[in-house]
Amino acid sequence: MVLVALGAVCFHAGLYASPRQWLGDVEAFEKVDKIKPPPQASVVFVGSSSIVRWTSLETDFPDFKTINRGFGGCELADSLYYADRIVVPYHPKAIVMYAGENDLDDGRKPEIVAADFKAFVTKVRFFLPGVRVIYISIKPSPLRWKHRADIEATNAMIAAECAKDPGLTFINIFPLMLDTKGEPRLDLFKSDKLHMNPAGYAIWTPLVAAALRK
Repeated sequence: MVLVALGAVCFHAGLYASPRQWLGDVEAFEKVDKIKPPPQASVVFVGSSSIVRWTSLETDFPDFKTINRGFGGCELADSLYYADRIVVPYHPKAIVMYAGENDLDDGRKPEIVAADFKAFVTKVRFFLPGVRVIYISIKPSPLRWKHRADIEATNAMIAAECAKDPGLTFINIFPLMLDTKGEPRLDLFKSDKLHMNPAGYAIWTPLVAAALRK
């Protein structure tokens, strides 16, 4: 278990988190920031490979300054652990997160993933009071369809958490990525049946844009 303590606030970083494996990625971000400081008051995108591979942020969201701080196959707990280094320094107006899918595939329970989301919000708001957080629901990847029950349970728990706070937004992309039989749409994914192709991101983009304009 990893605990991050700041003042009187303690943040749980997940029972199975191994955040140091991503230290090189975080240090690379910091190195680039020193050479070319990113814009403040931007929208920071954080999370796993679905964020990393979202290379069209600048053109997809032309009305917003965006910063991509997704890394590797990270878990939500890893974004929580490094939030003070990959989110807070940019003083964003909003945070867009996609994470949790890898956590479930690694054997973590929906309750833990939902708790880590809540801890992430608490941590970033410790530094950035009132910052908006937009959570994109866990997607129905064909490769991980065996986790469907846990995915739906996690999405429901995080949706319920977001419903309590007007500064939190839950975007449910899960049903939009299913076919008429209730199965994952293969046409939205690359051949690995895990990562999305442009058609998948085309579903996400207008929903995130609408949430940012609220």
